Amino acid sequence: MARLIYSMGVSLDGFIAGAGDAIDWSAPDEELHRFHNAQAREAGAQLLGRRLYETMRTWETAHERPGIGETELEFARIWQALPKIIFSRTLESVEGNSRLVRDDTVEEVRRLKQQPGGDLAVGGAGLAATFIRAGLVDEYGLFVSPVVLGAGTPFFPPLEKRIALELVETRTFGSRVVYMRYRAAS
Repeated sequence: MARLIYSMGVSLDGFIAGAGDAIDWSAPDEELHRFHNAQAREAGAQLLGRRLYETMRTWETAHERPGIGETELEFARIWQALPKIIFSRTLESVEGNSRLVRDDTVEEVRRLKQQPGGDLAVGGAGLAATFIRAGLVDEYGLFVSPVVLGAGTPFFPPLEKRIALELVETRTFGSRVVYMRYRAAS
C-alpha cells in the first residue's frame, strides 16, 4: 500500500506562505534543493490542487531557461517525468505528465493508495487539509525555516481531534532549515 506524504516548507510559526501568499522566505539553497530532488525522485506520483499546479508549471519548461543551474535542471527532469494528479473543479485541462480529477477527491486517493507503485506526495495546504481530515495522510514532512511570519496559510488545518504522531527523522541543513518527518502513530 502506498503512503500519502504531506511535505512543505513551513515558518517557525507554522505557515507555508506568508501574507499575500509570499513564499520567497522558503527558497531552498543548493543543499536543500538536492534533498528535495531526492524526495521527488522517490515519489510515485505528486498530488496537487489548482493553485500549486499553476505555480509548479514553470518546471515543465525550466530546461529551456538559459543559465539554469544543474540542481534545478535535475529537478525539472524529475518533475517532468513524475506523474501528477491535479484536483480541481475549475481547470478545463492540464499539461505535461498530468491528469485531472474533478470529483470524489477522497475516494480517488483511497483508490490510489491501494495501487502498487511508489508513495504519493501531496502539496498545498488546501488539498492536504482534505486528506488530513479524512485520515489519509501517513507522513508529514516539515522543512522549518528560521523565520516567524505572523500570518498566512497554515500547514495544518483546524481539526476537530488531535493527530498522534511519531518522529522518524530529523536533519538540519546548512541554511538552518530543520527537516522533521513524522509518521501517523497507530
